[in-house]
Parts: sequence; C-alpha cells; structure tokens
Amino acid sequence: MSVADLPKTEANVLRGHEGAVLAARFNSDGNYCLSAGKDRTIRLWNPHRGIHIKTYKSHGREVRDVHVTSDNSKLCSCGGDRQIFYWDVATGKVIRKFRGHEGEVNGVKFNEYSSVVVSAGFDQSLRAWDCRSHSNEPIQIIDTFTDSVMSVCLTKTEIIGGSVDGTVRTFDMRIGREVSDDLGQPVNCISMSNDGNCILASCLDSTLRLIDRSSGELLQQYKGHTCKSYKLDCCITNTDAHVTGGSEDGFIFFWDLVDASVATKFRAHSSVVTSVSYHPKDNCMISSSVDGTIKVWKS
Repeated sequence: MSVADLPKTEANVLRGHEGAVLAARFNSDGNYCLSAGKDRTIRLWNPHRGIHIKTYKSHGREVRDVHVTSDNSKLCSCGGDRQIFYWDVATGKVIRKFRGHEGEVNGVKFNEYSSVVVSAGFDQSLRAWDCRSHSNEPIQIIDTFTDSVMSVCLTKTEIIGGSVDGTVRTFDMRIGREVSDDLGQPVNCISMSNDGNCILASCLDSTLRLIDRSSGELLQQYKGHTCKSYKLDCCITNTDAHVTGGSEDGFIFFWDLVDASVATKFRAHSSVVTSVSYHPKDNCMISSSVDGTIKVWKS
C-alpha cells in the first residue's frame, strides 16, 4: 500500500460523548464501531454514515475499553468501577457483571469463541471469566506481573498481557507455560500483527516497539510521537505494511513497518489521541480523543 492510500482524509466526526473518549473499536466486519468514554457510557455507531445507534449506560465510573463478539450479539466493557460488564447488544441490557479485580480494569477481550472474557487490571493481574457459566468467579487468574496490566491480546491458545512493569508476557493455556519479554519501559498498549507473528507495544518513552512473537527479538522501534502520560492505542494496518498510533499532541502517525520511517503524520484532534482502530478490510480508520470526538478517516 502506498502512502497516498493511507486514510488521512476526515470522512465523519461522531459526537455525543460528554468529555474524553478513551477507546474506539471497529467491530469484526468493520461496518460498525463502539466507543467508550469518561462519561461512563459506551456508544454504538455506524461510522460510515456518521450515525449514532445506541448508548449503553450502567458503569459507575469511566469506561476504558470495550470489545464486541464476532457475531455482534454481545459486548464486554471495563473501567474505573473495577467490574467487567457483559452486555446484550440488541437490548442494551447487562447480562452479567464480573467482580474480582481489586482496582480499575484497563482492558478487555473476548476469546475467538466469545465464550470467555479476559481482563487486564490495575491490580497487576489478568483474569479470565466464563460468559456461559453463572458463576461470577474468574476461571483463571494470572498474577505474575509486578505492576498494572494495561492491555491484553488473545490467540487461539494464548493470553498476552502488556504491563507497566515493562514486560509483555505470553501464557500458553495448553501447556501452562509463561514467556516474558522485557522491553525495559512501561507498556501501555499491545496489539498483534494480522499474520499473528508480531506484537506491537506502545511504551511510555514515546516509542512503539515491534517484537517477534516466537523469538522475543526486538524487530523495530517507531518514534516521533509523544506518549508519556496517557494510555494511547497503537495498531498495524490490515496489510501489515504500516504501523499507526496517536500522539498526546493530537497527531496521528503512520510509520513504515519495515524501515520505521514516518510515512505520514497529520493533526487529527485538538487534544490527546487516545485510540486508533483500523478497518479489517478497507483503507479506513477511526480515532478517538480527549477532545470528546471520534473521527472517521478514509483515503
């Protein structure tokens, strides 16, 4: 994909949150997106038409992350109230609340089968919850981290967590093995390449780091943006050709994945860009910001 094809033209602005938007996520087919905010709400949008569809209200504090199942029927969310909420998308009702974290919850993800939610907590743990059971107890607790766990990724057999302790740890559920990669800087977001071979980690020294999953080797580092005090998302484009992430000065950056040069950067928001989410198929991206907006970018 050439630089000219990167999504840097503003197509829509989604307004409705009162205060900072902390996360914006495409659903699995890219037709819809969800946002989570400081105003304690989750909102469902059609970003391509710029339409707000539904608001989900039940959290008692800010909502920090949200994830929707591959069939779009359920969503999970987390935030400052220490609970994981499991919602019915159509009715907007909370099906279950999972309690057990001893502090704020920073990230959530469904597994591939949408049967388990894994959460990342300020209490230095990852916890797995069974959506089909009526028990509110976690089915697994991973507590080998030595500081807040900020972000979680899942594969078919592994749980991967990124922590302020500077590590990205991979837990293989089949054989009960843990592999820890120490990046030496606080990690505040991790995301996986589309081929599953690499992890991209956003660190609080204003650097994104690309790690080879099999060897733990540091493949590349991406710099130029500012990331020192906020949790900022990063991701790899759907072709695995570019890396993208927000900056505390309101810019969005695209880097060439291989040589780490800045392919393009542009002023996207009037304040911190908290979140970027890339469309699964098209040259389209959404971003969210402390300025209270979600923006839709197309090429």
